[in-house]
Amino acid sequence: MRPHRLHRSPRLRRSRRHRPPTATTATSAASLALLTVVTAVTATACGGGGVVGGAPGTSGVRDPYFPKAGNGGYDVTHYALDLAYDPGTHHLTGTATLTARATRDLSALNLDLKGLDVGKVTVDGVSARRYRDGQELTVRPREGIDRGARFRVTVRYSGTPVTVTDPDGSEEGWLRTADGALALGQPTGSMAWFPGNHHPSDKATYTLAVTVPKGLRAVSNGEPAGEETKGDRTTYRWRTTEPMASYLATLALGRYDVERTTTAGGLPVYTAVDPDQAKASRAVLARLGEVVEWGERTFGPYPFSSTGAIVERPGDAGYALETQNRPVFPGAPSTELLVHEIAHQWYGDSVTPKTWRDMWLNEGFATYATWLWEEEHGGDTAQRTFDALYAGTYFDEAGSDEELWSFPPARPPDAAHISGVPVYQRGAMVLHKIRQTVGDGPFRALLKGWAEKYRHGNADTDDFTAYVEESAPRKDFGGIWADWLYGEGKPRRP
Repeated sequence: MRPHRLHRSPRLRRSRRHRPPTATTATSAASLALLTVVTAVTATACGGGGVVGGAPGTSGVRDPYFPKAGNGGYDVTHYALDLAYDPGTHHLTGTATLTARATRDLSALNLDLKGLDVGKVTVDGVSARRYRDGQELTVRPREGIDRGARFRVTVRYSGTPVTVTDPDGSEEGWLRTADGALALGQPTGSMAWFPGNHHPSDKATYTLAVTVPKGLRAVSNGEPAGEETKGDRTTYRWRTTEPMASYLATLALGRYDVERTTTAGGLPVYTAVDPDQAKASRAVLARLGEVVEWGERTFGPYPFSSTGAIVERPGDAGYALETQNRPVFPGAPSTELLVHEIAHQWYGDSVTPKTWRDMWLNEGFATYATWLWEEEHGGDTAQRTFDALYAGTYFDEAGSDEELWSFPPARPPDAAHISGVPVYQRGAMVLHKIRQTVGDGPFRALLKGWAEKYRHGNADTDDFTAYVEESAPRKDFGGIWADWLYGEGKPRRP
């Protein structure tokens, strides 16, 4: 959702807290001048007197809504993060080592990092120059990096992580909680706690070591890889072996009731629940395995090595988020919200959008998953939900009916609307129109086939429309694309 910010489903709309933003370190005039030099030339003399060949990687991948997000010239394959956090002083110390492959000859490259003070930077163990300009950390190695070469960038950094306010007013990045902190990243908040190539098109594996005061826990994505206490500090280690977009990375620090179980099919389940929410969460989390196994029957094999959930106190975050294989909830979730976030493990986490314009491929699918769940568990049919949306009788909130038709799901007008009502509900309506066109059996096959074709990869709306047309070549989808996916206003209903 954008997730879900509460899943930003209109019936589960997130609350918004507004914390004053933390000031970032100002960039000096000298640094700006040096950055200008770096980006203006393709080969310049380095400190040792040699010549660095290649050209600087771009500071952004030209995402239609977040043009400075991500960076050009390289792909990250692995993040190794070594962090320490003190909730009393709100101080974070980190060392991030990025293993990457150059996609062009590079004389310099950029990383995304918001706030925090940067210490030493090395490229393949050799000290490198670095420059700051807003969220851009430019790294200039002593020697150029050839296209196709694999290299490692290590950044040592520290400071007070910031909370990021999104264009729609919601908060992400580093969120302080009553007993620790919670890191959420959609769409750009991950750059508040580690440097990286922060765009969904660049997925990587992760290892994470986090040291916190004894008595607190550190919970993240993937699998627990050990813990060790020395004196008054405990280090927790986590490992994510399936590719993950950085916006899906999470870190929850605090006191949690942890439970480890398995589903009936043997899939490991790891849940971490704030003790304040343990009683209220018990019944719905007991259904987590049931929801995952329903998802496997509906969408195909579960794409990750484990599942689970992190349940924080209400107010710690203003929304739920489908953080990979372990979604985060602000308080005890409803079954509907659990289904939504688990469905994202297929649609959004495994099949990840190429750009933020393609958010409906996340939210439309996850919303339609809740329609299917209700249909199969004694609730409204998907057709009845579709009819209520079209008739204007679905929403409780004033104005949501008008908002539903305010823009097409595949073309949000700007970054502030990528989690708007049309992305969720009208996106689900697109899927229902496809189901009506092809029939139930082919539609079920299409859901599984889409998840399989782009498993652990990236896809955009053009990929999806082409896939649907290839799956049912004798059907005409032109009206669906023109009226429901891209059309302005409320379509006529035959």
